[in-house]
Amino acid sequence: MATMTPARAPIHLWIVGILSLVWSCFGAYDYTKTRLHDAAYISATMPGVDPNVALAWVAAMPLYAQVGWGFGVWLALAGSILLLVRSRWAVWAYGISFVGAVLSLGYQLALAPPLPGADATIYRVMPLVIIAIALALYLYARRMEKRGLLR
Repeated sequence: MATMTPARAPIHLWIVGILSLVWSCFGAYDYTKTRLHDAAYISATMPGVDPNVALAWVAAMPLYAQVGWGFGVWLALAGSILLLVRSRWAVWAYGISFVGAVLSLGYQLALAPPLPGADATIYRVMPLVIIAIALALYLYARRMEKRGLLR
């Protein structure tokens, strides 16, 4: 019985994995601080927005958007770790994270009322950037799996 030696991980896998981990850690930090109702954090990250109004805006999100936000954040973090340990489960984690991001941020883009006092441009552009990064990470992990670099 022949044994296969796994292919050596290319440097770009480590670069993408580490950058993804840093990106996902910020998302997890943001999610946690928002869910803990940290008014000082909200004030620092959303200048010009009353923290109580921002927290009420988040609380008014429908359940599917809130669940999507949680899945998007935490499975992106899991996907980053799984990519770094070269697990094929990174594809699933990133895929579910992408769906969660689309649910949460899609609501924000299409259905949510504007956040009073917020810069409308950043609240229209940043969700698109986040969705694009989530899709890119999913496609990258899928490509690495197809190349046999994830086990």
